[in-house]
Amino acid sequence: MEGLHHHQYYHRQHHQQQHQQQAMNVNVDVDRLPQWSIQETKEFLMIRAELDPNFMETKRNKQLWEFISTRLKEKGYNRSAEQCKCKWKNLVTRYKGCENVEEEAKRQQQFPFYNDLQAIFSARKQTTLKKLCSDKEEDKGRYRGKEKGKKGVSISGSTSESINDGNDIKEILKCFMRQQMEMEIQWREALEERENERRLKEMEWRRTMEALENERVMMDIRWREKEEQRRIREEARSERIDALVTTLLNKLTRDDHKK
Repeated sequence: MEGLHHHQYYHRQHHQQQHQQQAMNVNVDVDRLPQWSIQETKEFLMIRAELDPNFMETKRNKQLWEFISTRLKEKGYNRSAEQCKCKWKNLVTRYKGCENVEEEAKRQQQFPFYNDLQAIFSARKQTTLKKLCSDKEEDKGRYRGKEKGKKGVSISGSTSESINDGNDIKEILKCFMRQQMEMEIQWREALEERENERRLKEMEWRRTMEALENERVMMDIRWREKEEQRRIREEARSERIDALVTTLLNKLTRDDHKK
């Protein structure tokens, strides 16, 4: 009976150790997730590009990130929704950091996914432009529907309306380009302001260093002057001592002669 209890106790202990070991293995696997490879990042950007219009339509995008996570798992990449979201933020940050680089080769060297991000944002601009045009067309369509209900609509009036539609689209395009130019101007002004701040700080730093250098030179000059004054005093003191010794020797010599 005692042996049976001992066997059950050993079995429970062994089961608990196995459970703890499995939990530790799970934690280790979670902590040691592999870094994103180039191919995995490419797959991720392709999925993100497909869903970018959905991201633009809603701010509650938790389900979208979970869908991306599921798609990646189907391709053999185990990434959570939160990891995908963080990865996207990091990629966008690096993309914006390379926008100031003029040469394309250097951009690709610093950030190999620059063209992928640029394609996504370019498509986003095109989608926004099409939406603006579509909304304008819907407004015009409703206006034309109301006008058709009225009497006395002539062919020339319809032709004039079509011309006005074309002019409206041109105005939308002009407005969009004007907004882009204004954003570009604001961006350049902000860049110039940061550059001016950097130059002012650099000039201030240079003035501080020059002041410190001048102070060091003046301290060195004062030290040399003090050393020179000390040397002069030492020489004068030595001369007085030599003169006193000479006088004493002469006096002793005269005293000897008198004796």
